[in-house]
Formats: sequence, C-alpha cells, structure tokens
Amino acid sequence: MKFNINMGEKMVEKHAFSAEVGKVLKLMIHSLYTNKDIFLRELISNASDACDRLRYAAVTNPSLLGDDPALKLTLAVDKGARTITVTDNGIGMNEQELIANLGTIAKSGTQEFLSALTGDARKDTTLIGQFGVGFYSAFIVADKVSVVSRKAGEEKAWAWESDGSGEFTIGEAPAAPRGTSITLHARAGEDTYLDKFRLKHIAQTYSDHISFPIEMREDDGTGAAEVINKASALWMRPKSEITEEQYKEFYHHVAHSPDLPWMTLHNKAEGKLEYTNLLFIPSIQPFDLFHPDRKRRVKLYVKRVFITDEGSDIIPHYLRFLRGVVDSEDLPLNISREVLQQNPILERIKESLVKRVLSELKKRAEKEPADYAVFWKNFGAVLKEGLCEAIAPKEQILEACRFRSTAGDALVGMDEYVARMKEGQEHIFYLTGDNPELLARNPQLEGFKERGVEVLLFTDHVDDFWVSAVHEYKGKPLLSVTRSNAELDNIAGAEKEEKKSGEPPVQTDALIAALKKIYGEQVKDVRITHKLTSAAVCLAVDQGAMDIRLERFLREQKQLATTYAKILEINPQHPIIHMLAQRVSATDGEGDATVRDTAFLLLDQAKILEGEEITDPAAFSERINSILTKSLAA
Repeated sequence: MKFNINMGEKMVEKHAFSAEVGKVLKLMIHSLYTNKDIFLRELISNASDACDRLRYAAVTNPSLLGDDPALKLTLAVDKGARTITVTDNGIGMNEQELIANLGTIAKSGTQEFLSALTGDARKDTTLIGQFGVGFYSAFIVADKVSVVSRKAGEEKAWAWESDGSGEFTIGEAPAAPRGTSITLHARAGEDTYLDKFRLKHIAQTYSDHISFPIEMREDDGTGAAEVINKASALWMRPKSEITEEQYKEFYHHVAHSPDLPWMTLHNKAEGKLEYTNLLFIPSIQPFDLFHPDRKRRVKLYVKRVFITDEGSDIIPHYLRFLRGVVDSEDLPLNISREVLQQNPILERIKESLVKRVLSELKKRAEKEPADYAVFWKNFGAVLKEGLCEAIAPKEQILEACRFRSTAGDALVGMDEYVARMKEGQEHIFYLTGDNPELLARNPQLEGFKERGVEVLLFTDHVDDFWVSAVHEYKGKPLLSVTRSNAELDNIAGAEKEEKKSGEPPVQTDALIAALKKIYGEQVKDVRITHKLTSAAVCLAVDQGAMDIRLERFLREQKQLATTYAKILEINPQHPIIHMLAQRVSATDGEGDATVRDTAFLLLDQAKILEGEEITDPAAFSERINSILTKSLAA
C-alpha cells in the first residue's frame, strides 16, 4: 500500500512495510539485543557487498565507475545532530530496489525466520543476521533511519526514510554521489555510539577483514579521513598473520550467523591449479539448509574480484552447509555466470575442494568422535545426499559418514563396522526406519542380535535412496535385513543357535501351502526364516525389489500408484506357528476358520511392525475380538 504526500515541490510516496518486515522491526525496537554493536557490523557488511557487486559489474562495463573508481566505505558521526552515517560508493539502488530491498524481505527464508521466533527476546534477536535481514538491525540504536542512494549508471538519486513504526517514505533526492548513505538518528540512551572512537573500535573488531578501505571522518563529515582497517582480503593473508578472532568475525561476515564456526579450512593451492579457499562449517544448521532450492552460499572471487555467491557450481549441493570464499587465479575476470556452469577450471577446483573437505571431515571423525557427532547431527543427512549423485566420490563420502547401529549408542563408521564383521559374514547389514529407538526393537533384528551380528540403523529419508545407488563399500555388499536372502546360515555361530533351538516342525510344508492358499495374491510368497527369535512373522522383499520403506515413501508422495505384494516370513520355532501347523495337519492340510483368522492376524501384525497399512481394519478388529472372546471363555 502506498500514499502520495505533497511536500512542497517534491512528491514523496508513503508505503507500508510488508507484514514480515513489521514483525522484524517490532522485534528490533522492543527487544533487548544481546550485543548492540552488531548493527555496525551488519551495515558495513552490506556496504562491502555493494562495492563487491559494482567491481564485478565494472569488469564488463567500466563506465559504471565513472570518475570515482576507488571503492571504499566511510563512517561519520555527528554528536550535535546525534547521527551515525555509513556510506559506500558501491552499486547503489534505484527507487524500485529501495522498495524491494528495504520494504520487504524478499528471501526464501522469510517464513523460516518467522517460524523460528521463540518469544525469547535474547534468543530471537540473534536470528537477525542469520536470516539475512541485517539492515533492520539499525533500529536497535536508531529511532529513525534515512537512506540516500543512487545506482551506478543512473542519474536520479532516491531518499528512503522510516521511524520503524510500520511505514516508510520514498521520493526523489537532490543530486547525490553514486552509492548508498545510511544515516541513523540515535535514540535516547544510545550516546555511547556517538563516540567516534567507540565506532572505530567496533569496526576494527568486527570488520577488519573487509577488503575495501573503511574511512573514519570527523564529526562534521569533512576533513582528513583515517583508514581504520587493513583493507586486504583476509583469505590472501598468511595463516600466521590471522588471529582466531579475525577468522571468527570473517565467518560472521560471510555466513550472517551468530554462532562460532565448527571447522575452519584455509588453504592455498599452487601449481597447475591456483586458488585460495577460506571455508567454514557452521556449528548450527543454516535456516535454509533443507529448502528445496538447496542454495549454496560460498562466494566465488577471481583475483580478489567478487563474481557471484549464487549460480556457480564451485561446491556440490551436498556440501551446501559450507560458508566462505574461493578465490581463483586461473578463471578469466569477465567470466559470466552462464559460462561458469561448463568451465573445466571450475570443475577441477570443485573436485579439489571436495577431496579436501571430505578428508578433513574423516580426520575429525577419527580423532574427535564426540565432537564429530555434533557435526553429524546437523549435517549428516545433507552429506549423504552426495551418495545419490552419479559423479560424487561415494567411497570417500562413506568414509566420513557415521551411523547408529545395534552395537551400542556410539556412532559407527563403515570401516569400524567392517573390522567387526563376524567370520563368514559377507554383507554389511542395515535396516531403515524413522525412529531409532523403535527401529532398534524391530523383530527383524532378533536373530542378528542373538548371534552378535551388528546391523546399521539408517533413520534419514535420504538413506532410502542412497542404498539403492550404493551397493557396496570396499568390496562388502550392503544388504537390508528386510531382504528375503538376509539369512545368517553362513555366519559363525548360526549353526550352534539352530541346534539349541531345535529342528523345524515336520508340518511346516503343509502349513506354508495352506497359508499361500489363504492369502492368495495378498502375499508374494510364504517362507521360513531363521532371523526371528521371539516374533512369529515378518515381511520381506526379494533382492532387487524396491525396499519396503522406500515404496511407502514414494506412495505417500503420489509417485507410486500401487502397493506390491511382500513375502511373509515365518519363524518355525514360534509357538503360534507350531500350533497352526498342528491344526493344519489335523484338518488334512486345509485349515479351518481359526487357522484363517490367525493367518490374517499374523499378516496384519507383520504389516503393522513395518509401518504398512492394514488392508481391512474392520476385519482385523473382528478377528481380534473373536480370538479374545474365545480366550476369555476358555
């Protein structure tokens, strides 16, 4: 909504903020921010990005720089007017961009941001930078914010102003230099930020890594300017010259996140391929980690010139949790985003980065397993997406993967699992499910547990897909315990357990024949299994058939129209199976109503244990009631 207001000779439009911005501003103005200094970091970061974008645009259009080619940022404070001004001579904004960028939160994470609000002021305000709405942090210390901006290559300048009450005004401004100037009118009680030495200290603490000069001017904005930062790309400096604090603040700058980095990777590759990377792994999940767009947030530079932070394939989607920069010495400066997608140099850089990141993850997993568990909880599901990609280094990814297993509470690596395999065990056994606690009690695991055969427990949705693409690890085939051939006959100890349990009853063949006749096409087959101990039955599928859980997921997503019949496996040592077999034998192999009701109850029980739907709930209820009535009457 907008209103035209006639203010003398100039027409000014009044706009209402979008609902999302209104909520953010209310949070800013009425909440106690845990570290108010952050507002300056956010504004300087935005100004730096504006200069980066102009420098990139000027590669193909040098006229945009005009007679002001030296890109820089300026800080000025005026105690008398109670104002703080942050100015850049970067790309600038026109009227439409001011409205779009400062009047709405035009980001995919808007709803995630709002849904993440907890009601706890101290916790909520730390989300501001993380969700890319740092401009609004100006209202932490200001009761009014004025913006004047002129876009590079355009003549008109525009003025934007708001007191954060729900509306802002915009109109044409007098002639102004290229770039953007943001003036904060300090609210009462924020006098500490009207001290230029205080602002200088904040800028040097949080923004020393900015690769453009940050100048501090006198109170009236005139006079000699003092450059207060080193104005060199942090990633190009030797590691020995960079402090942990500088690494941390650079991470805040590129990640827009309040946490500390879980891992820092700073490397320089020399030789046939020359590039520098300064990459970080966050210690918390970025808000858009599981957004369908799967956007990657690593910035690409060429010879210190910013190229893009979106649209490049510098890292794969399964490493999209990475934040930071990659600076190439080999790519041409005028490379376009379209050409980037097919550039062989970029592909070689990507391969090198992937190997380095996966290698470092493997080292951390082996040396600090407890710490690695934190990373795995946050990003394990994302990393495993790489196992579904055709050209990804699957074995190296699996080396960095960790899983729950039936061996205990600690996460297990594939190499550790293989080292513990039993004599005669040829397969890496696994079971997929949603809840790890329930999964650990699944009857399909009974025989494996009794024989001490470890089974990996996969509980992420991506697991259903990658196990269909990755069939082995270092020569050891992967096999789901829900497969009909997942038996234990050849594993050391299996024969001993069978002898202890006794031989299968002689009536098994007749029972199987009767069950097949009763079920008809509702099951694909009925077979004996030795992987059950206390359970009577379970469902299984043939090797090569679709996994039970994957089939259910595809059906729920409307990508599969039908349910395929499963194999019903029976435990020949279970009392119910014994009694059914005896009853079938007593009726010349035909069975009776009780056999039929019990057979369908067993099938429905097996479906329930695998999370499958019961075909006829009403009949299931009637059979339960009938058996309970007979039992109580006996």
